[in-house]
Amino acid sequence: MTTPQEELLPATRRALLHRIATAQAEGRAPSLVAAVVRGGQTVWTGCRTSVDGHGPDENVQYRIGSITKTFTAVLVLRLRDEGVLDLGDPLEKHLPGTGAGEATIAELLAHTSGLAAESPAPWWERTPGSLRPELADVLGEQPFRHPVGRRHHYSNPGYSLLGALVEQLRGEPWEEVLRREVLEPLGLHRTSGQPQAPHAGGWAVHPWADVLLPEPSEDLGRMAPAGQLWSTAANLARFAVFLARGDDRVLSADSVREMRAPAAPAEAQEVAAGVAYGLGLQILHRDGRLLTGHSGSLPGFLASLFISVEDDVAAVVLANCTSGPLTTTVAADLVRTVAEAEPRIPEPWRPLPEADAVALELAGQWYWGTHAFALRLTAGGGLSLGPLTGTGRGARFRDNGDGTWTGLEGYYAGELLQAVRRPDGTLSHLDLGSFVFTRQPYDESAPVPGGVDAGGWRGLP
Repeated sequence: MTTPQEELLPATRRALLHRIATAQAEGRAPSLVAAVVRGGQTVWTGCRTSVDGHGPDENVQYRIGSITKTFTAVLVLRLRDEGVLDLGDPLEKHLPGTGAGEATIAELLAHTSGLAAESPAPWWERTPGSLRPELADVLGEQPFRHPVGRRHHYSNPGYSLLGALVEQLRGEPWEEVLRREVLEPLGLHRTSGQPQAPHAGGWAVHPWADVLLPEPSEDLGRMAPAGQLWSTAANLARFAVFLARGDDRVLSADSVREMRAPAAPAEAQEVAAGVAYGLGLQILHRDGRLLTGHSGSLPGFLASLFISVEDDVAAVVLANCTSGPLTTTVAADLVRTVAEAEPRIPEPWRPLPEADAVALELAGQWYWGTHAFALRLTAGGGLSLGPLTGTGRGARFRDNGDGTWTGLEGYYAGELLQAVRRPDGTLSHLDLGSFVFTRQPYDESAPVPGGVDAGGWRGLP
């Protein structure tokens, strides 16, 4: 079953259906639902089911597991943007007495806090949260497994702490804050802490026989901010649009861009696998494409949401089995199918509405030593620096309004770019984090560090 959509070509829709059908059959999932977003709109939905008749659609709830963490991270970034906290603050400053207060809020978001991966036994995902009523029960007697800030070590208890932080600073339960500040503004009315009909049941599929066992569905209590939520393919598709573009009612485009940036040191095997972690978001490099989003699992359910911002395509995949389809791989394949079969059509080129005379004077070719670079004006009054040939350090720069620009990415992130003028007002050179860029290679009229040989350029003697 697919929803008829004129936006995608029939061949593309069939390829998407074939991919999820293969995933459901080979993964032996009782049901699998998927959605694809392009250009900020859901352009395809599909499902496969083992039950005869009408299968679940994009409005049926599934449990989404650790995708919940991304919602919790959004709440924390909202507090940061309001000035209530700084990501560099130790947890102890705002939530004292946990025994894990030396970890910073950023380290908790990026799973670099050093905390254990799981809470103490019994297995928290299959037991009621009432067994862990306090944070001390979630953390245990020895909460740390690694030095704080030294390595990426995924921690579910870390997000329990972040949920408690939200409750402490808002004075309300985590779920109520989430509903008011994120779910309602984004129109995610089918996303909730408890299942709401219609919803799928969670199943375990026997690894060696085609038989099922129902999985328990527990209220996770203190661990809820790490994995409690239920949602639908349609709601997560809308959430994907927000994670790609931002929404000023919830979080700005700059803040969601910050969430999508790597924030944790990667292990060697993670580098080889092309995976990283931001602030509440996973980052994958698949088939030459950068994907950001999150996967999730709880007994009885699998979920994935991933976005290619460059292609403006996102995919959501939900299944109701404990193990089976590799939902992240399926989501990546759905994104790739649409991006390759129907590549994004760029917006028409348009001239800038106005050009700043100072910035325009800087545009053109510059040299760092003998390396040639081009500096270009961008929309919004910014600048973009990039090598003219080959690879090299490039970055976009934000106009500070005082004749300087601040780097936004890469090697020059946070570094200051400024134009240096001679006493007569003419342009001498650019200073970028102490590097001197000149109009000619080693321009003798500019203050090149170390000076320029008086004999000038020459051939071999």
